[in-house]
Amino acid sequence: MVSQPKSKTWDANPFFPKGQTMRLPAPGTVARAAPDRPVPQPASATPALLARGQERYEVFCTPCHGAAGLGDGMIVQRGYPRPPALGEARLRAAPAQHFYDVISNGKGNMLSYGAQVPPADRWAIVAYIRALQLSQGVTLASLPAEDQAAVAAASRAARPGDRR
Repeated sequence: MVSQPKSKTWDANPFFPKGQTMRLPAPGTVARAAPDRPVPQPASATPALLARGQERYEVFCTPCHGAAGLGDGMIVQRGYPRPPALGEARLRAAPAQHFYDVISNGKGNMLSYGAQVPPADRWAIVAYIRALQLSQGVTLASLPAEDQAAVAAASRAARPGDRR
């Protein structure tokens, strides 16, 4: 094995084009030393992005933050320190990059999810968090008439004894 045929980095090699042993990486590859290459924030929140964000939020965030982002997840109910509600005024005012950074690096009692959540999914979670924030504090009167009717029908369906 000591004397096996091999080419070192700067050796000439007639097997490859241009006679080079050292090869350029394929387009789109990411070096193992820097797998967390920056991914730009999406320009808009598409339905597909929000759906992916909701899916990833439910997997990684609901144990602590809860389904509505109120900080009442299952782990909190079992004694873990309560995280802030995502609808707080200071978090509504925070830039999207803040949430991305906290998911990536952790903050306070929150651990880093940089190894578990790919950068594109972090942006999807951020978009879903923004949607959660927008959904909280909305008055019924501010909704379109068809949505008001849907809410009224859902609340009637939730009360089986009420036959109006």
